[in-house]
Amino acid sequence: MGRELDEVDKGILYMLQREARNTTAQEISETIGVSPSTVRNRISQLESDGIIRGYHPEIDYEAANLPLRVLFVCTAQATRREELTDEVLNVQGVVDVREMMTGRRNVHVEIVATDTTGISRISDAIHELGLEIESSELMKRRQMQPFNHFQFTELDEGTTDADDE
Repeated sequence: MGRELDEVDKGILYMLQREARNTTAQEISETIGVSPSTVRNRISQLESDGIIRGYHPEIDYEAANLPLRVLFVCTAQATRREELTDEVLNVQGVVDVREMMTGRRNVHVEIVATDTTGISRISDAIHELGLEIESSELMKRRQMQPFNHFQFTELDEGTTDADDE
């Protein structure tokens, strides 16, 4: 199991989830009340511990001339689920795979394509791997927000300990 996170870790994770690319260690340090070197050390430790696993751009696929985003809801045999979720990532056009814990409909695969021929090619490749596609949904948009558990309480209150002095 993972390690316990203190308020500094939670504040760093919250800030990085909000905008990792344009948030500096200095800005994080000013918000959560620790030095920039502490922020850098903590980020390094969070990466080493596998808590931070990467920094990924959010891509507007439609603006990149990839107008079709489809979510395939699939079923994999429980004994092969992990293997198949790893393999399906190698299919060109697959951008996100989510492995569910139990039952049918236990693998969700998000793909992008320029046309229906691309969608067919990808769905055929998914079938060939041994996943059964239960349904497919054309996606319009996706919105995300930081997980509230990491929310540094002073951020939403608009004050920090330094403001109270």
